[in-house]
Amino acid sequence: MAGVKQPDDKSHFILPDLGEGVHEAELIKWRVSAGDAVKEHQTIAEMETDKALVEVPSPWTGVISELCGNPGDIINVGSVLVRYQIGAAKPAAKPVAAAPAAPKSAAAPAKAAESSEDAGTVVGTMSGSLGVPSRFARKPEHESASNTAAKSLATPAVRRIARDLGVDIQKVHGTGRGGRVTATDVEGASRGGREVVAETTASRVSIAQPVSPARTMDAPASIDVAPMAPLAPLPSVSQDGIRQRIPFRGVRRKIAQALDLSVKTAVHFTVVDQADITALDRKRKEYAAILGTKLSMLPFIMLAVTKALRKHPALNANVDDAKEEILLKEPVHLGCAVDTDHGLMVPVIRNAERMSVGELANAVRALAKGCKERTVAREDLVGGTFTISNVGSYGGMFATPIINYPEVAILAAGKAKEQVLTRNGAFYAGLVLPLSLSCDHRVVDGAEGARFLNTVVGLLESPETLLGA
Repeated sequence: MAGVKQPDDKSHFILPDLGEGVHEAELIKWRVSAGDAVKEHQTIAEMETDKALVEVPSPWTGVISELCGNPGDIINVGSVLVRYQIGAAKPAAKPVAAAPAAPKSAAAPAKAAESSEDAGTVVGTMSGSLGVPSRFARKPEHESASNTAAKSLATPAVRRIARDLGVDIQKVHGTGRGGRVTATDVEGASRGGREVVAETTASRVSIAQPVSPARTMDAPASIDVAPMAPLAPLPSVSQDGIRQRIPFRGVRRKIAQALDLSVKTAVHFTVVDQADITALDRKRKEYAAILGTKLSMLPFIMLAVTKALRKHPALNANVDDAKEEILLKEPVHLGCAVDTDHGLMVPVIRNAERMSVGELANAVRALAKGCKERTVAREDLVGGTFTISNVGSYGGMFATPIINYPEVAILAAGKAKEQVLTRNGAFYAGLVLPLSLSCDHRVVDGAEGARFLNTVVGLLESPETLLGA
């Protein structure tokens, strides 16, 4: 519960930080009802953040008087989750969960007098924690106004920038979505030349600021642009013949946000190749017999990737767009896309470069099991430096995979097929593995991407080199 101050009177419970970088969570299920007596640390709700289920415990013993949300609602960190009875012997009269809060108006002075921690309590929209300014996000107008009594909303990266520049982030007016403080706000405050005027009679903010100084980084510089004009209204969709309406919620919503952010931020290019894995397939069968277990080609591909990343470190990286930095990483935290009934999930195998084929296979099985059973920890779904997607498991060959932002590259392995190949003028039946590599062109040049893929192919075609020291 670090990072969010709970009230002293214990009359209500504020949704705490559920993980670094998490600003909101989707309410999946209540584990209590209004009028229930709960004990300290008893689970009161199940919530979803970044595709992971989190159990939220009660911070103290008491009697629940009100549940501030319905399953499916998006609740902001710092908003009221539940209320408790104070000095009452009977359950409260409200037995049902409250509906999402409506924007406050001048006609409701009593509501306006509530604690600033209630601002934007429940948002039943598709606003994302990834900062996606797209069709998936819409906030009530009142949430864009700054409230100096409340804790400023900002990502850890922006808070770090504020600390480095000596800026009190609590005094910075946020111009981001939902009133969040952006890196530009902090830099403007440090220069003392930024003026932000909030218009209370309209849902817009006018910004006047000096032109950003020229960039001196080796990495590609960002472009300062004028505020975008309002987007055109979305086209109407035919309502005829609808078989089922499925709300954009849960894992599918997170996937949509992540992919939308990736394609709008990273500059994708894809290079493809194929590897003759005839000899490696024989080795795979030998290893499976020795280990006494079923062994797919995936851990061998993972091993080839970890070795190739040592030779091509530019692909083992993250991009910190808030600070305009490319972060080359030393360890290989390898993401592996897993298809589940709930949607695509990408658990991360940490320090994969230290693992053998058998250890990689065990790690994949354990994380895939956790994803399918929804028991995987949120910490195992973040922090990757490179991702592998095994589209071949479902019959696909080549693909154009989308980068798992803020990573800079992703490799898709297709379905291995037997083909007639030639070597030294002779024909033979071989097994060919299609490979597709997508990279962020802001960080990785096309030639380097092709060289990396060529290194992977070379390792897969030489089992002695791949499985050697």
